[in-house]
Amino acid sequence: MTRPTGDLFADGGGTGRLMARLDWAATPLGPVDGWPQSLRAAVRMVLSSRYPMLLLWGDRFTQLYNDAYSALIGDKHPDALGGDVRVTLAEGWDVLGPLIDEAMATGVASWVPALQLLLDRAGYREEAYFSVSHAPARDDEGRTVGVLTVCSEVTEQVVGERRLRLLRDLSVGGDGRTVDVESTCARLAEAIGGHPLDVPFAAIYLREDALLRRAAHVGGEPVAAALPATLPAGEEHEWGLAAAAGGTTTDVAGVERRLALPAGPWGDPVGTARALPLPSAEAGQPLGVLLLGVSPSRGLDEAYRSFHALLAQQVAVAVRNAQAYEEERRRAEALAELDRVKTGFFTNVSHEFRTPLTLMLGPLADALNDNEHPLPATQRERVDTAWRNATRLLTLVNSLLTFSSLEAGQAHSQAREVDLAGLTTELASVFRAAVERAGLRLEVDCPPLPRAVSVDPVNWERIVTNLLSNALKYTFVGRIRVGLTADDDEVRLTVADTGIGIAEEHLPRLFERFHRVQGTRSRSHEGTGIGLALVRELARLEGGDVRVESRIGTGTTFTVALPWSAAGRRAGPAADLAGAGDAARAAVQEAVGWLADPAQAGTSAPAGPPVPAYGAADALRHARILVADDNADMRAYLARLLGEQGWRVETVGDGRQALEAIRREQPDLLLTDVMMPGIDGFELVRRLRGQAGTRTLPVVVLSARAGGDASVEGLDLGADDYVVKPFAAAELIARVRAALHGARTRRDHQDDSGGPGDTARGADGPAPASGDGPVDVGGGPVSGPPAAPGVDPSVGGNGEYAHNGGRRPAPEQPAALDTGWTYPSQPTSAAAMRRDVRASLENLDIDPDTMADLLLAASEAVNNAVEHAQRPTRPEVRVRLRVADGTVRISVRDFGTWRDRRPAMDRGRGATLMNAYGDVRLVSTAEGTTVTIERRLPPTA
Repeated sequence: MTRPTGDLFADGGGTGRLMARLDWAATPLGPVDGWPQSLRAAVRMVLSSRYPMLLLWGDRFTQLYNDAYSALIGDKHPDALGGDVRVTLAEGWDVLGPLIDEAMATGVASWVPALQLLLDRAGYREEAYFSVSHAPARDDEGRTVGVLTVCSEVTEQVVGERRLRLLRDLSVGGDGRTVDVESTCARLAEAIGGHPLDVPFAAIYLREDALLRRAAHVGGEPVAAALPATLPAGEEHEWGLAAAAGGTTTDVAGVERRLALPAGPWGDPVGTARALPLPSAEAGQPLGVLLLGVSPSRGLDEAYRSFHALLAQQVAVAVRNAQAYEEERRRAEALAELDRVKTGFFTNVSHEFRTPLTLMLGPLADALNDNEHPLPATQRERVDTAWRNATRLLTLVNSLLTFSSLEAGQAHSQAREVDLAGLTTELASVFRAAVERAGLRLEVDCPPLPRAVSVDPVNWERIVTNLLSNALKYTFVGRIRVGLTADDDEVRLTVADTGIGIAEEHLPRLFERFHRVQGTRSRSHEGTGIGLALVRELARLEGGDVRVESRIGTGTTFTVALPWSAAGRRAGPAADLAGAGDAARAAVQEAVGWLADPAQAGTSAPAGPPVPAYGAADALRHARILVADDNADMRAYLARLLGEQGWRVETVGDGRQALEAIRREQPDLLLTDVMMPGIDGFELVRRLRGQAGTRTLPVVVLSARAGGDASVEGLDLGADDYVVKPFAAAELIARVRAALHGARTRRDHQDDSGGPGDTARGADGPAPASGDGPVDVGGGPVSGPPAAPGVDPSVGGNGEYAHNGGRRPAPEQPAALDTGWTYPSQPTSAAAMRRDVRASLENLDIDPDTMADLLLAASEAVNNAVEHAQRPTRPEVRVRLRVADGTVRISVRDFGTWRDRRPAMDRGRGATLMNAYGDVRLVSTAEGTTVTIERRLPPTA
């Protein structure tokens, strides 16, 4: 019994239902009732499968397929049912035809993976890929009458893998080195050009200031001719570059009208492009634009857009890396050039130093060795100090010359055959007296070596000297050991100490030039910072190297290793070591200065007779001064210089000793260096100003650090004065005397008035002589001619009101503070004023920001009074501070005529600052000018 026709297609889903309704009698297969059993069986197999299957039957290749296959042919379904496959897949028949013909002719099945086919299934000529098997289909008699095709689409896999290869090529292309931006863009373009199926053409535009410049392109001359080479970044353009430069991805249509470029597997014209911003580290400011052509054979779907975004990111990363490399290279070149210039400068200057040093050292040595005309003891001490420090300067010059020649690659090793054990022992012995004076043990173990050694004796002396000097500088208890050993491979010099040790994180940078470990305890803060760097360079010049091992609190061991291949090289004649040790003796002489016991001068130097050359004697005789400096010669010089003024002087070697001395007995003044080991000068001032008992102790900072930043830092910390080395003795004496006198007059006034908060005597009282320190005064009334034109006549310089041509005191509320001071008309008065005003306001719990604003404005007023008051009747500046009714008022008065400045010179900085931080009033009269600064205090909680 024959089943109904509909039953054949019953299990075929949607396609089966379409096949059941199809008029098969109109097809080459004829009515379904007449189909052979073999065809029926094949149809049932196709329809029941979930895998894409196509059955071609008969010489007309009539198509029968299932639901899964219908999805592959897109718009061609359902018209393809019952039709000729040569018509349905005409665009791809040149590929499929031979495979089908072969299966029918041979009866042998075939399998082709990732077969590329041209399909027109979505409105465009699409690039598609299928894995296809063709098997012969036989009728009831066993004859091959058709083909059974089983296929699966692998387009996404093929295209995805191809795009991933491009992204990989972008990331790992080149020779593995980062190069400049231009080369990087060329490499990126080359990699993109190798994948024309996904990127038919491309262009990389980089932002250069306000322009976009085309750095590279893909697609040859047609692309170069169609795209602009440069254009303003904000100018709209038909390629969407301006929008992309602003951060917006833009799709560009109608490309075929501007650029006739065949692309894709079938040579179709490109119709769409995309302009994508190249992301940078700054949001909203892309590096540039990546312009990409879209393949005409692939739809611009989400996967394609994601690929473009990844492509832009890869290009941006490569360009950013290249820009960073270029920037670093430019910086390195600039630093190298600066280094070359600096090295040349050091070399030239060091050579120039030698002539005056020779003319200094020669006469000084002659004077010290002159037995016919011996120097008096005092003069001998002075000349000996000058000779020692000139010798030290020569040592520094020689070190700089050596280092600069090493840096420039001009240094050479003059190898000589030497008794290395004997030379090392002799050099170490030079340090024995200094080491033992420091309370340490020096152990030298340098037995004879098994064979001769060839080194440059001068270089070896510098290596040993620097290592021993470094050990002595940082070792306070225990021993220093020098050893020389050898084995079959190398000769080793070891210098070990039981010093403070070096933290592990600092060891990698220990041999870098100018590197210092901050805050480390040492015998002196002096030095160039090139000693250990010089050791490494000289060791390498001799064919060896240096290494270090260290532990905090245990000690440090330096090892200089010379391989026998270097130590046994051919050398010149045996070295004459008669002059060996000169550099070591100079280093020891400097080290002895570190070891000078500050307690020697610390036992107060006796006050000598005052020297009129540096100022007349005054009531400050027998004042006690503490000097803190880590240089023994400087301590001795200052003790002698200040002692000659009749002052008692105690000296210490660093800030910690200074604090201990002040705790034992507070001096009248502290004179401190800045660069000292442990607690430096600035930290010393900070600690003193932070304690109530030493807050008003006069401090004069003495330093070789010149420049405004250094002096401002010291004065802001509360120092009374800042003196830069080298200085004139008379200038230092004058500044110390002014600081002492100012401190004494303030103390006297506080004793008379009962405290710093009381109102002092009137402003019309006697003024101190020029050069005297500040004296507390009250803010009395100011009389004189009417106010200058343009100035509010109703307000006087001290906050008083004019009435009927005269003046009457303004009604004042009871003041929380009302005090004043008089300062000499000199530049240092601003610093003294800041200290006094700060000390007064701190007792009232004034907001720190408000206090800082007032101090800055008042400093400008005092500086103006000092700079612009001409021919003053009194060489002084008076400052009054009053706090009442929630208002701070500071008035500054001078006693000269105002000096107008030329407009070209006057930038208005002082007035701008004063007005920025308070309400400012000015009254100028024939007797002087008064500036009043008022500031309302913020309400307290």
